[in-house]
Amino acid sequence: MRFSKPLLAGALALLLGASALASTIDIAGVKVEDSATVAGTKLQLNGAGIRFKGPFKVYVAELYTSKKVASLDELIAAPGPKRLTLVMTREIEAGPFGKLLTRGMEDNNPKAEMSKLVPGLMKMSEIFTANKNFVQGDTIHMDWIPGTGLVIFARGKVQAEPFKEPEFFKALMGIWLGPSPAYWKLKDNLLGDMS
Repeated sequence: MRFSKPLLAGALALLLGASALASTIDIAGVKVEDSATVAGTKLQLNGAGIRFKGPFKVYVAELYTSKKVASLDELIAAPGPKRLTLVMTREIEAGPFGKLLTRGMEDNNPKAEMSKLVPGLMKMSEIFTANKNFVQGDTIHMDWIPGTGLVIFARGKVQAEPFKEPEFFKALMGIWLGPSPAYWKLKDNLLGDMS
């Protein structure tokens, strides 16, 4: 069976177009999409990477924004919704994981600021107590939605009422993007250095 050159060229263009549409990257077996939709707004992948603890891969983190950002301050100033996603690459107890997040907030905020974050930290603690543990493939989305606040999803379900305070969202994002991030390489990855 013979095909005409225009037909072959058209089929090739369709194949190339389909591969361009399916633009995901694989990080430690996690498929990272190049965009996400939050509150009806399509966001672009700003960066993604792996969080290591010693030799172990703990999770893949993905940051989605309305425009490219290169710092925590740029993230907070960027208009519209924002999303940080964590996809677990191993089993981890939720309680100790929550304590690590609290420690990350303490490492990136002055003590005077931490006292203002206590109500949010208590609510966050309840979320981790309710979830017990996370297993490989479990996903946590942290969505900032203007007018609503920070909405946290774990395993596809909304956890607690939204955190209304922008200061709490900034302090939480500081864990990964602040002056003393949990893992420097991951900070670079989330801010666009995917090398």
